[in-house]
Formats: sequence, C-alpha cells, structure tokens
Amino acid sequence: MPLSEEEHRILQEIEKNFYENDPEFATRVKSETVYRHAGRNIKWALLGFVVGLAMLIFTFTASVVLGSIGFLVMLGSAVIFEQNLRRMGKAGWSDISSSVQGKGVRSQFGHISSKFGKRFGQKG
Repeated sequence: MPLSEEEHRILQEIEKNFYENDPEFATRVKSETVYRHAGRNIKWALLGFVVGLAMLIFTFTASVVLGSIGFLVMLGSAVIFEQNLRRMGKAGWSDISSSVQGKGVRSQFGHISSKFGKRFGQKG
C-alpha cells in the first residue's frame, strides 16, 4: 500500500533529521547490507576454524582436553560459516566474490588491520 502525501513528508523529515544528527552512523547504516554482515561473519568463522585446527594439531598429543576444545572451535566455526553462507544466498556470494576479485584479497584484510590500528591508537 503506497504512502500518503503526509506520511511521505513525515518520513522525509525523519530521514533528514537522522542524517543531520548522526551523519557517521547514517552513512554506516546506508552502506551496511545483509551480504556485508554475513560476509564479515564468514571471514571470522574461517579465522576461527584455522585457529581451532592449529589448536587441535599442536595440543592434541599433549592434552586431549585442549585438542577437543580445538575441535569444538572448528565445529562451531563451521556451523557459523554454513549459516551465514545460507543467509547470503547465491546472489550475495557472487556479490562478495566479485568484490574480492575486483579489489584483491589483500585489500579485504587491509581494512581489518586498519580498524585494529584505529582501535588501539596506532596510525595506519
């Protein structure tokens, strides 16, 4: 059902106030998509899987408990990866893969390192 003239005007007024009061948050919300959020979760899940695998390999002979924890980290990461991959769907996956191909893998991880640098007070 389309909006009336009055509702449309009110919505534009709310949007204008939103952009004036917090422009940084407004641009973040405007650029954030389900695909980006799921893609970010997939990156973290892959990192968690690798950490769990390393933990499993390096600690299993010394301690079965630590090796089992590594396996559980791998399992949890795989579940998170699968859920977010389903959330993205085929369209989102092709969008992410074309973005990585166009910009390169290094630029994808460079953004993460600059975020950490800003968070911990380093210039980057």
